[in-house]
Amino acid sequence: MKATGRPGKKKAPPKSPAPRKASAPAQGAERLLVEAAQSDPARFDALYELHFERVYGFIAGRVRDRATAEDLTSEVFYKALANLRSFEWRGVPFVAWLLRIAANAVIDRSQRASREHPLADDPPDPGFKPDLRAIEHRARLFQLVQRLPETQRRVVHERFVDQRSIREIAERLGKSEGAIKQLQLRAIERLRAQMEGGHA
Repeated sequence: MKATGRPGKKKAPPKSPAPRKASAPAQGAERLLVEAAQSDPARFDALYELHFERVYGFIAGRVRDRATAEDLTSEVFYKALANLRSFEWRGVPFVAWLLRIAANAVIDRSQRASREHPLADDPPDPGFKPDLRAIEHRARLFQLVQRLPETQRRVVHERFVDQRSIREIAERLGKSEGAIKQLQLRAIERLRAQMEGGHA
């Protein structure tokens, strides 16, 4: 299913996000970031800023165009956010978990594209089994985003799809940075509660 709500004009991904440190943190420091985000979703920002470039680069090297890479990168972080509480620290860098989600997203997109536009001399793989649960999960998350109150929806979209900073969003919406953080937190908590509530 295609993601909806993507604006026609999208800000190009930053070549080197300003908040990112010169090098990745040690695993102990990263574990603290993960645990902090698990306790307070608003602190997921730190993980997003730290790993955005790595995830985007991984996906961009495997898809044909920038728009697709941007969409898939957004999906990866939406899914990571929705499943963050289920993440268990086992000594492997957090980015490895993100890249596994990214790899599955790239495979899912490729399989969907081949089903929608099959080549005449390239018959479908008879052993192919689509990950329907993952596709359904992702589609539900995007549907829930569309049902958020307008201001929350705009904050989530500009933060995670357009990759704008809290300060930029505050300026665009004419609100304080604190107000934008609160809107983002409420949106994330609402999405998580709805995702954990299944299809009810």
